Amino acid sequence: MSGDWAADYADCALCPRRCRTDRRAGRRGVCGETAECHVASIGPHFGEEPCFSGTRGSGAIFFRGCACRCFFCQNHQISRGGVGAPLNIEALFAAAEGLVAQGVHNLNFVTGDHFWPHIAELARRLRAADHRIPLLLNTSGYVLSERVPDYARWMDIFLPDYKFADPDLARMCMGDARYPDLALAALREMVAARGFLHPMDPSGRETAREGVLVRHLVLPGEVENSIAALRRLRDEFGPRLPLSVMSQYRPVPGCRGRGGFERRLQRDEYAAVRAAVEELEFESVFVQELDDDDAFFPDFESDQPFRGNAR
Repeated sequence: MSGDWAADYADCALCPRRCRTDRRAGRRGVCGETAECHVASIGPHFGEEPCFSGTRGSGAIFFRGCACRCFFCQNHQISRGGVGAPLNIEALFAAAEGLVAQGVHNLNFVTGDHFWPHIAELARRLRAADHRIPLLLNTSGYVLSERVPDYARWMDIFLPDYKFADPDLARMCMGDARYPDLALAALREMVAARGFLHPMDPSGRETAREGVLVRHLVLPGEVENSIAALRRLRDEFGPRLPLSVMSQYRPVPGCRGRGGFERRLQRDEYAAVRAAVEELEFESVFVQELDDDDAFFPDFESDQPFRGNAR
C-alpha cells in the first residue's frame, strides 16, 4: 500500500480505542484488521429503511472488522468472525462504479470507520470522476467526534447507531462505558455538519440526499436502556430528529451464556419502547413489526447474504 492517504493506519487512532497499532506493518488493531481492506459483501441492498433502499436498492459495501465489538452483533460473521476478502483501492473503486452503473440510490459504507482512509480515498476518486451519488456512512456510533468533520468532507448522509444510554450495559456488551457520551458527542457533530435527514420520505419514492438518521436496536430485557436512549436523544435534538427503532434482534453465538440475550425480543418489550416514542412525540420514526421474518438476517458465508435482496 502506498500513498499519503493511508498514513493514518500507522500508529492507529481512528476509533475511540486509540490502540496505536501499526496496521501498515500488518498488525491487527482492536478492530481486528490490518491496513489491508477486507470486504464481505457488495451489492444493491433492500434491507435498509425505505428512504435509503428506495426502488433500486442501497449500494451497500459491508466491511470486515469493527472497533465496537458488541457480543450480540447481528453481523458477527464479519465484525468478529473474519469473513471477507481483500480489496485494494483500485478494486474498491471499480466495485463502487459498478454499483453506480446498476442505478443504486446511494453508496452505503457499512461499518467502515476503521477503514476510513480507504473510504476517503474512494470518495475522492468518485468525486474526481464526477459521480454525484450520495455517500452514506453507516456506523455503530462508536466514533470520535473530532473525526466527524473529516467524514463530513466526503459523506452526505450519516446513519449512526445510538446503542446504549446505560454506561454499565455498554461496558458489559462492548467493553467501553464511555459509549453513551462518545456516541452522543459524535452525533452532535454529524447533525451540525449535515442536519436532519432530507428528504424524509417513508415511502421510499424520493430517497434521501443528505442528513442524519439515528438507529436504535431494542435489546431483550433492556427496555429501560432503550427508553433512556430515546429520552437522551429527545433532550439533545428535539422531536424532529429522524429515528429508526428496530426490533430485529436475534441471538448469535456470542450471546450464549449471557442470560436474557439468549432469547429474542418479546412483543411487550417492543411495545413499551414504541409507546415511549409516541410519548416523546418524535415526528419522523421508522418502526418494525415484531415477527419471525429473517429475510434480512445475514449469512455472509452465502453467495447471497440477505435472502430479502433476491427480488
